[in-house]
Amino acid sequence: MKIVKDFTEYQILAMSNSMKVENWNGIILKRPDPQIIWKDTMPNVKIDAIYNRSNKGGGSWDIKSKNMPTVWQIHYKDLTFNLKLMGFKHTGLFPEQAYNWNLIEEIIKKANREVKVLNLFAYTGAASIAALHAGASVVHVDSSKGMVQWAKENVYSSHLENRPIRFIVDDVVKFVKREIRRNHKYDIILMDPPSFGRGANKEVWNLEKDLYPLVEDCVNLLSDNPLLFIINSYTTGLSKSVLENILYKTVNQKIKGIISSDELGIQMKDSNLVLPCGIYGRWERK
Repeated sequence: MKIVKDFTEYQILAMSNSMKVENWNGIILKRPDPQIIWKDTMPNVKIDAIYNRSNKGGGSWDIKSKNMPTVWQIHYKDLTFNLKLMGFKHTGLFPEQAYNWNLIEEIIKKANREVKVLNLFAYTGAASIAALHAGASVVHVDSSKGMVQWAKENVYSSHLENRPIRFIVDDVVKFVKREIRRNHKYDIILMDPPSFGRGANKEVWNLEKDLYPLVEDCVNLLSDNPLLFIINSYTTGLSKSVLENILYKTVNQKIKGIISSDELGIQMKDSNLVLPCGIYGRWERK
């Protein structure tokens, strides 16, 4: 497992009985997590907001503090992200992905040339910002207009607004097919697909049915000298070996590289406990 330990402004303070208590740069949240099936003592700390699940599905935030901000910021190294309380327990950032941000920056800098990055299902843009910060040009694609606007705000907060980035609100599958027809090429392709979703025009996305053909299509967008292809997944029950197999059957058939996969996790403060936070599959150029 790849464990993120250097995200100083984010910490897991406690985990017990399907809930975690987290410090997001001074804002203390209590949120559910299905991986936490053990019981432990919860700390006596002031909670700013709790996400309560509904028996009918979904849930809502219960604001406990009068000082709970609508928007606040968190920093990782030179990157700045805007946080908000969203529906379905999220804040707009997945801290465990700092492992991938570091890798993306390292590979771009080592390339010592112009690098073009395509970020699909790009959400609020953390990976896009890491690539921009390292000197790449980025195409950022998400079907949600609100998420793309949020990504723009994060770019400005990180003072990268003058770097080359295109924001696209579109269904990812349709966008990729158009890029193939345009003969556009990318050195790095990143994707963070949901288990289920809907595109800009209500297109239905199903990970188990649609991921493999999407990756097949993306192979046609790789440059003659590609550097990196990453697939992230949070789908419970999907093995990281499945992501390796997909990359082996697709990207590696075009150009031989190094294929790997692993879990991402975050270690709880003052503890040996590590919370699993998803998996990734990665192809890298040798």
